[in-house]
Amino acid sequence: MALLPLILVPLTVLPAVLYLCCGRRHTGSAAAVLQRREPGRPAARSPPRDTWAPRLCGFWLRLFSHAVNTAFGQFLLLPLLIRMHNLSLMRSLDICEDPTFIPEVAAEVTEDKSEAKSTLDIVKQLIDSRPDSASSGFSFKGIKDYLDCYRSGKLTPSQVAKNIIATLEDCDKSTPPLRAIVQWDREQIMLMAEASTARYRNKCTLSHLDGIPVCLKEEFKVVPYHHRVGTVYLGTEPETEDATVAKKLREAGAIIIGVSNMHELGTGTTGCNPNRYHKIPRNPYKPNHFTGGSSSGSAAAVAAGLCPVGIGTDGGGSVRIPASFCGVVGLKGTFGRISCHGSYPLSYSTVSAGPICTSVADAAIVYSILAEPDPLYPYGLKQPKATLSDMCAPDLKGLKLGVDWTFFKACDAEVLTICEKAVEYLKSLGASVVEVTLPEMEEVKIAHVICILSEMRDMLQPDFNKHFQEMNLETRATLALASQFTALDYITANRQRTRSMRFLREIFTTVNCIVTPAVASTAPRIHESDLLTGSNDTSFIVQSMRFMQLANLTGIPGLVVPVGYSTAGLPISLQVMGKWWDEAVLLRIGLKLEQFRNQTKKPSIYYDILA
Repeated sequence: MALLPLILVPLTVLPAVLYLCCGRRHTGSAAAVLQRREPGRPAARSPPRDTWAPRLCGFWLRLFSHAVNTAFGQFLLLPLLIRMHNLSLMRSLDICEDPTFIPEVAAEVTEDKSEAKSTLDIVKQLIDSRPDSASSGFSFKGIKDYLDCYRSGKLTPSQVAKNIIATLEDCDKSTPPLRAIVQWDREQIMLMAEASTARYRNKCTLSHLDGIPVCLKEEFKVVPYHHRVGTVYLGTEPETEDATVAKKLREAGAIIIGVSNMHELGTGTTGCNPNRYHKIPRNPYKPNHFTGGSSSGSAAAVAAGLCPVGIGTDGGGSVRIPASFCGVVGLKGTFGRISCHGSYPLSYSTVSAGPICTSVADAAIVYSILAEPDPLYPYGLKQPKATLSDMCAPDLKGLKLGVDWTFFKACDAEVLTICEKAVEYLKSLGASVVEVTLPEMEEVKIAHVICILSEMRDMLQPDFNKHFQEMNLETRATLALASQFTALDYITANRQRTRSMRFLREIFTTVNCIVTPAVASTAPRIHESDLLTGSNDTSFIVQSMRFMQLANLTGIPGLVVPVGYSTAGLPISLQVMGKWWDEAVLLRIGLKLEQFRNQTKKPSIYYDILA
């Protein structure tokens, strides 16, 4: 038996060797002639690349995660995998631009429109103009529905809290368990609800979020819960200090119903987390499919009706991917727009916080409360005031939507068909579509992977040494891969960030936003073995992040809005990305875009808290 690893470990490298020898031409090495990148001049266009890798689970995932953390894996297997997936690309580039390590962008100086409506006026208009959810067919219960119940006296926040507690108990007992909320406390929920009930009774509410149930990703510190970040070894003691977003939600009167599930340490995009404290959250539309990640529980909780608002973080699509897979709205703010103080600092240059909500209007309301400088957070201190200007405009006349059709079409046929129709719908509302070219997207993909994994490995190095055996198998393999990147890789990746930000500045002089599908496919199926060991599917990770990485590398905001369903009934979404600090234009487009889907299908798992 002692010889078994020596016999089996080399088998894990066999697919890589065959692939390199037979399946793909050699593209050179670090010793080859460097490809020079002229400042400000895009390289020749190449189509998005798909890379194949086997989906690993069970025994093979155990073997792989062991192999890559041996000398054999570090010196032979991982270097081969890096070449297979083109992750050595930065080593073949000679980029002249200085590196940009933090994608902070100075705010543009704009004229002060004193006649413009205030944000509070627009929020009130959004609430007043949203149709009653009971008017036609199914619709998610949103902030307006809760406020209507409270203001009319039909329900109080305390009664709603009791419904939520009963639902959370039911979620834990259901088969399979939803696993959206992984920590909650009856006394804490009732305490906040009773305080909100008193404010409604005395007509002194704090904001439009007063009495609204919300959840926060476990990556945030929330009193009195354990700050586990999806692991079994972090957060051994209850938290005594709130993250800034949790503090702001409390100050707004929201009812924090608990902390939500997440992919362990944010290292994946499926939400697959088989450890004993978390388990795998289920997609409310298809419980045998993944939610997406890493903000998996927040999206599942919103889609299942547990709360109309969830808060997540997004370093590689971690708000937008689960929102898309679960058929709800997800907003990744501009880098630094919403404070990440009190969240676990997994990656300091790619992560932004943002809301996951039942509607674009709800996302705008939450954004208007959370988006402002935080003296405790070093980024976004000089951001412009967050506005919702023109969000309620009757049409989209005057807006130019940039589409790179070659890039846009790099998705599944079902996704493409629906997303193309959604773009046509936006055109019918007065927007014009301008064909643009997004340069060097392969370089963007590799640069983002190097940046986020290098920063995560740096942050998690002590954990990797001390808690290796307590980590999920997938996390062990991912962090082993991250250890392969060098300082030169990281600096070159940040040089690429400078180039990509410059290209975007030029593009945004001609268009207001960039439109893509949200995710190239629909939510993948959960396999039985995933429940025990988790899984590692590199091909899916690459595909799921394809349309996400540009915003994370460069710091621009992105909004995903559901626009339809696959034939299997899984949600499909469209993404709109804008220039730095211009979330308002995304929300304006999103408000119209969500009208394209003429019917909202009810999820298989849905709790009507207001019933």
